[in-house]
Amino acid sequence: MITSIAFTVYPVRDMARSRSFYEKVLGLTASETFGNEWVEYDLGGSTFAITTTDMGHPPGAKGAVVAFEVSDLDAFVKMLKGKSVTFVTDIFETPVCRMTVIEDPDGNHITIHKRKG
Repeated sequence: MITSIAFTVYPVRDMARSRSFYEKVLGLTASETFGNEWVEYDLGGSTFAITTTDMGHPPGAKGAVVAFEVSDLDAFVKMLKGKSVTFVTDIFETPVCRMTVIEDPDGNHITIHKRKG
């Protein structure tokens, strides 16, 4: 029986460049590192990781997407625009949330998300 998602991982080409993006631009804090090939970020009971390890698909391949929940979507988007982050979409709304999609340096899509109510 599956009980939870253990982690979500994105392959990256350049660990230093990617760490700079995820830590300095998005504000994540590394919780575990395994050499210079794998970095984990614990996020409210989930783990997001980046890796330079060959996992069978290239960095930036359009597959699964991670969605990071933020407390203030408009303020976070303003901060990202100030750091010249590439936006794939403008902010859009659904019945349950508001969100936008950005790209990391390898072209991986990241959803920035805020639940309603």
